[in-house]
Amino acid sequence: MITVSPGARITSPDWRQLWRDSITDGRELLELLDLGHLADQWPAEDAGFALRVPRGFAARMRRGDPRDPLLLQALPQLAELAQVPGFVADAVGDLAAREAQGVLHKYQGRALLIASGSCAINCRYCFRRHFPYGDEVAAAGQWREALEHVAQDKSINELILSGGDPLALATSKLEELGRGLADLPHVTRLRIHTRLPVVLPERIDGPFVAWLRSLPLQKVIVLHANHANEFDEAVDAACARLRDAGATLLNQSVLLRDINDDADALVDLSERLFAAGVLPYYLHQLDRVQGAAHFEVADARALALVEAMRARLPGYLVPKLVREIGGDPAKRPV
Repeated sequence: MITVSPGARITSPDWRQLWRDSITDGRELLELLDLGHLADQWPAEDAGFALRVPRGFAARMRRGDPRDPLLLQALPQLAELAQVPGFVADAVGDLAAREAQGVLHKYQGRALLIASGSCAINCRYCFRRHFPYGDEVAAAGQWREALEHVAQDKSINELILSGGDPLALATSKLEELGRGLADLPHVTRLRIHTRLPVVLPERIDGPFVAWLRSLPLQKVIVLHANHANEFDEAVDAACARLRDAGATLLNQSVLLRDINDDADALVDLSERLFAAGVLPYYLHQLDRVQGAAHFEVADARALALVEAMRARLPGYLVPKLVREIGGDPAKRPV
């Protein structure tokens, strides 16, 4: 495992400024990668879903390579404009699971809070790219409606923060949630699903780590990385700080055509995750959201890839291949 001193003083640039400096123009991104000649191949309207890429993440992309697996996750493509049968706006039945403002309750014992509608990177395959965040953010009003719902249902023992990205919120906003959870003794575990430690590792700063460490709950951080090239020393350091704050680190990936639908790429990802102290958790088949059909990988291919991983990796480094179906009581194994 890669080791980074978790107690080292954190002197990273302010993450909020780095967020504001993100690339939001596809032509600029292509020029930075010596790919300006491809500018006519991405939709000027961003396919209805704006481009956003932190510069630190863009720096991990290979210059001059139009098939770079990090670039393909972030750059709008004309294929997103295609209307494909079976690909819909609400791919996993989120709206049917709404219980209160920003609260989705799909699974026994767990409630999910849509903590924020913002992300540091807009992944082109995002299953919530059409979600009405303006009406459904749990952090509104000091989390009041969301916490009232959780308080009334004593069967909920795990709270899941999702989004958007919950770490897009200021640490002071997360502290409001922490204070509210102190009045909910039946909630014993907090799970945070976030891409920020990977795409903007500077977010894992001193105040955030102090808040996370102070929570008297079991803490699980589920990262989202799809390719080994997403990791560098800054990401390793962020993971080390999260572990030092008492969090268990897991990763979920999405199987994506031309990005990681290759046995070598998936094996490398699992090995790189474990080197950073993160366990592979889920490998998701693509949620069939409108605009993402060009990323889909057939089930037969997905199963063959997982078998190839099993032949080359110890069992604890092989993620579960799953699909989410709206209305199901759990993720469905493929």
